[in-house]
Amino acid sequence: MHINLTLIVQMLVFAVLIWFTMKFVWPMILGAMQERERRIAQGLAAADKGEEELRQARTGAESILREARDRAGAIIDQAQRRANEMVEEAKSAATQEGQRVLSAAQQQIGLEASKAREDLRRQVGEIAVAAAAKLLEREIDPRTHEALIHQLAAQI
Repeated sequence: MHINLTLIVQMLVFAVLIWFTMKFVWPMILGAMQERERRIAQGLAAADKGEEELRQARTGAESILREARDRAGAIIDQAQRRANEMVEEAKSAATQEGQRVLSAAQQQIGLEASKAREDLRRQVGEIAVAAAAKLLEREIDPRTHEALIHQLAAQI
C-alpha cells in the first residue's frame, strides 16, 4: 500500500506542480516569448522598411544625379555659346576699332600730306622770290611782299 500511496502523493504533487507552473510560471514564459516574438517581428519589419527606403533613396539619388548631369551639360553648352558670342563680339569690336584707327591714321596722313604740300609751296615761293631777286639783282623784302609769296604758293 505504501507504493500506491506514494504514487498517489507523487501524482498529486506532480499535478500541483503542473497547475502552479501553468498558473504562474507559464504565463511569464509565454509573455517573454511573445514579447521577444513581437520585437523580432518589429525588427524584421524595420529592416524591410529600411531596405525599401534604401532602394527609394538610391532611385532618388540616381534621378537627382541624372538631372544634375543634364543641368551641368546644359550649363556647359550655354557657357560655350556665350563664350563664342563673346569671341565674336570681341572680333567685331576689334574690327571696328581697327577701322577707326585706320580711318584716323588716313586722316592724319592726309593732314600731314596737306601740311607738307603747304610747306613745299611756301618754300617754292620763297625760292622763286629769291630767284627773282637775283634776277632783278635787288632784294625783295619778304615782309613787304608776303602776299605775293602766298599767291605764288597757292598757284604752285
